[in-house]
Amino acid sequence: MTVYERVGGDTPFRDLVNRFYDYVESDPELRPMFPDDLAPGREWQFLFLAQFFGGPTRYIDQRGHPRLRMRHMPFAINKRAQELWLGHMLRALDETGIAEPAYSAMREYFVRGSEFLINRIDAPQTEDDTP
Repeated sequence: MTVYERVGGDTPFRDLVNRFYDYVESDPELRPMFPDDLAPGREWQFLFLAQFFGGPTRYIDQRGHPRLRMRHMPFAINKRAQELWLGHMLRALDETGIAEPAYSAMREYFVRGSEFLINRIDAPQTEDDTP
């Protein structure tokens, strides 16, 4: 049985994504990294997560291969952005009420996936960097 089947199909994934995006929308640090209209992102993330965890192939049917690193490369994702993103996603996951063993599988994916998308290393500022 897939995670998608264990949690009950689309509804928990839709709930998870909506909660996550509600947190992003109110986050002053993370919100500027997202487009003004969050509706398409909500839909793509819902379709991706449902498919990734064993649901219908609607994401790949509509958008092709996810290519997550490529799609996220235009955004400066440093450790701080990753931590903010992950915090919102894990909070949404907790609130969605997904039971074990699906909960742990999803949590592990979000931790690993968010770390995988870090594409900027913030070097400590030195005296030479000051204007």
